[in-house]
Amino acid sequence: MSVMARETSENPGRLKQIRLAYQMTKKVDTKIGLIIAGVGLLTFGVFLAIGFAIDHPIYLGILGLIVAVLAMAIVFGRRAERAAFGQMEGQPGAVAAVLNNIRRGWSANPTPVAVTRNQDAVYRAVGRAGIALIGEGNPNRVRPLLASEKKKMAKVVGDVPVHDIMVGNGEGEIPLKKLQVHLMRLPRAISAAQVTETNDRLRALGDLLSKAPIPKGPMPKGARMPKGGQFR
Repeated sequence: MSVMARETSENPGRLKQIRLAYQMTKKVDTKIGLIIAGVGLLTFGVFLAIGFAIDHPIYLGILGLIVAVLAMAIVFGRRAERAAFGQMEGQPGAVAAVLNNIRRGWSANPTPVAVTRNQDAVYRAVGRAGIALIGEGNPNRVRPLLASEKKKMAKVVGDVPVHDIMVGNGEGEIPLKKLQVHLMRLPRAISAAQVTETNDRLRALGDLLSKAPIPKGPMPKGARMPKGGQFR
């Protein structure tokens, strides 16, 4: 009884989430309903036609219905994701949301590796294509950060390719909603073992920097106060 009650209480919650996701997506993608219905009807129609052609309309009809529902769910999920990213575009942390939902093949850290006071940021992901440095914010402030991080990576990872990507809608920039697809389409350049080795090197570098001693005592003559910190 308790299991049945739990399932009954969970189903309305799931249906509510789907309804809210649909409503949110429809605000951005007004044709979402027609597109999903079209995908479902087309898929079912193809299977049913094949069923009549081979004299098994009932069997292929049932199979077509199942496949149609799956196809509708996949199309809805992708368009809903794209609509959500579209609404987040231009907001700080939008790239982190994409990296949190990235599909297999990339090891991404949603925490930026470099930031500015204006909340511009550079994120890093490692995959079979090498290292991707992804900039978010004002291009005039972010591009120097990307160049600095790329130079730093070259000293640490050797011949592993480093791709610098600027998110935005300007020339030479990648729109947020296309970022995941862009990453997945980058050509493979290193093996899975090299991905692991590169991740280990970058993790060790991060640990080393975080544990670096802070100089104590009076500030040396001619030294400048470091940004984001202070001498003790």
